[in-house]
Amino acid sequence: MKGRGGMRRYGDPRISGKPYRTRAGAYAVLPKNGRVLLTYQAGIHHEFQLPGGGIDPGESPVQALHREVYEETGWRISKPLYLGAFRRFVFMPEYELWAEKICHIYRALPVRKLAEPPEQDHSAHWASPEQAAISLGNPGDRAFLHAVF
Repeated sequence: MKGRGGMRRYGDPRISGKPYRTRAGAYAVLPKNGRVLLTYQAGIHHEFQLPGGGIDPGESPVQALHREVYEETGWRISKPLYLGAFRRFVFMPEYELWAEKICHIYRALPVRKLAEPPEQDHSAHWASPEQAAISLGNPGDRAFLHAVF
């Protein structure tokens, strides 16, 4: 469904009366050898996700993408290519925040694993595109995965 500004929305609509805060993030579809690198977030969420996350003040989306992918997977990436964006309305319990997430999606190449994921409760997993499509926790991530594969 297209929302304001023509950006597609995935997931639940805005709930009337909730104090949403816009939160931009950068996320990556990371294909390699016919598989895709995902992050699993344990703790609060317990779901597979495209690696990525919030863009910090003073940070460009591409800088955030490199930082977040490393934090959530331990991998360095190269050649990020912007694919598009979508919005979703969610409650983020880790921040006690109702968020209108603006998700900027890139395709990038996973180059080298440098470490285990430094971010607590995250682990890196390789999946076939079919398994990833079943496992990913939100329909926007699945749509961009489908577009890449």
